[in-house]
Amino acid sequence: MRILLIEDDQETLDFVASGLRRDGHLVETCQRADDALAVVTSTTPFDVIVVDRMLPDRDGLQLVKAIRALEIGTPILFLTTMVGVNERVRGLQAGGDDYLVKPFAFAELRARLQALARRPPLQAEVTVLRVAELEMDLVRRVVVRAGRRIDLLPKEFQLLEYLMRNAGRVVTRTMFLENVWQFNFDPRTSVVETHISRLRSKIDRGFAYEILRTIHGVGYCLKLNSDDTPPEIQSDHDQVRNK
Repeated sequence: MRILLIEDDQETLDFVASGLRRDGHLVETCQRADDALAVVTSTTPFDVIVVDRMLPDRDGLQLVKAIRALEIGTPILFLTTMVGVNERVRGLQAGGDDYLVKPFAFAELRARLQALARRPPLQAEVTVLRVAELEMDLVRRVVVRAGRRIDLLPKEFQLLEYLMRNAGRVVTRTMFLENVWQFNFDPRTSVVETHISRLRSKIDRGFAYEILRTIHGVGYCLKLNSDDTPPEIQSDHDQVRNK
């Protein structure tokens, strides 16, 4: 599953995200409501969203109402210390689908998320990603550019998948470390740069134009087409949402 976790407490965020990733899920994290709104409107749809009630910039209820106002029907689970019956009712009335009170057992969280994900999807699951002349089959684990098959190592495949799911947007080094390597710290190595260099040599070398560009001092971005110009560099609030 693709899960969006919105939680401002770093310890809880790390605990839940690590557990879900160990289960094999792709997890994106936010600690502010405004960042979460930017994520849900600009990336591939999530299967489930987990929301803390108490966020630093707005109440989780307001966030969920804003998500529903955008006609996003992704199942939402509230994760909160607010235990009263009235609070549960308010959460469900705001657009939430389930409500789990802290402290909680991870096994129960897992079961609740699985139950939410079993609901009939609003749209067919995406199994093929396409950006310009680049195509990735997520089921067969095959990458093709302009009719030519490209063999990638597992980590290169993960890097490219993350870039393709964020095509046209700048992906920072921190975002790669958190979402591909699952690091919650900077190891102070060139692991990202080394893998990007290898990936670039495979998907760009010998083709008519470079599809993987470097935005110097910021990160990396896939071109949406051969005439695509570099995206404007927005503020860290817009681009570096996982820092």
